[in-house]
Amino acid sequence: MANFSIADIKALREQLGTGMVDTKKALEEADGDVEKATEILRLKGAKGNAKRADRSTSEGLVAARDKDGVGYMIELACETDFVAKSDKFIALADGVLYAVIEAGATTLDEALAAPAATKTVAEVIGDEAAILGEKVELRRVAAVTGEKFAIYLHKTSKDLPPQVGVVLGYSGDDAETARSVAQHISFANPSYLAREDVPEADVENERRIVEEISRGEGKPEAALPKIIEGRLGAYFKQVALLEQDYAKDNKLSVSKVLADAGLTVSGFARFKVGA
Repeated sequence: MANFSIADIKALREQLGTGMVDTKKALEEADGDVEKATEILRLKGAKGNAKRADRSTSEGLVAARDKDGVGYMIELACETDFVAKSDKFIALADGVLYAVIEAGATTLDEALAAPAATKTVAEVIGDEAAILGEKVELRRVAAVTGEKFAIYLHKTSKDLPPQVGVVLGYSGDDAETARSVAQHISFANPSYLAREDVPEADVENERRIVEEISRGEGKPEAALPKIIEGRLGAYFKQVALLEQDYAKDNKLSVSKVLADAGLTVSGFARFKVGA
């Protein structure tokens, strides 16, 4: 008879989050040795991770915080909303974000290699995925520089952790307007700060498309340059934050709102889980 009790099973389950049957079998195999049983369960979980490698991760959460002039944000992904809202997954995200910040990681590779206690972030995620029984991955990392930060985390469901996150770096004193602009970004989803930031290849491709459309509509040749520039302006309103109509008052541009508030945006990042 293996040398362990029901209390031992309960304690190990609470520590690792494993099932009753698997925990009991591991303790039996380890003859009651808790450390050996833990190793058995983690090895079993690692094998499960390999089997789950090709699964999709469309759920998860975003988390963000700033430190020393940098605003950091991560997207931690999993397979189901059941895991996404679990205490273990949320705690894992907090730990990963802390490790990313402490390492000053600005890329996904740097984040995965960041130290987390005696392991790397990648190893910690692998261990926790084995316990949670789902594929878990750090999908994205962002680092925004600024004097100050407005961080907005939005829950698309009250039962789930934040699924949309924005980090806005700025200078100025109107924190309320800065937060409002961060909320605008979460809704409007701009890709760039200013029209000058849009890659020239993208602009030229859009110019070619709107010219073809305008010619196909039979617009007068003499009017084409003005029509094309007008349609390019509409494109910039879609992709560049400063060009967009402000969500709270579409009679104002975001650039006008920022100017009136004495704010200058240094950069931003927006994540949406699974997008």
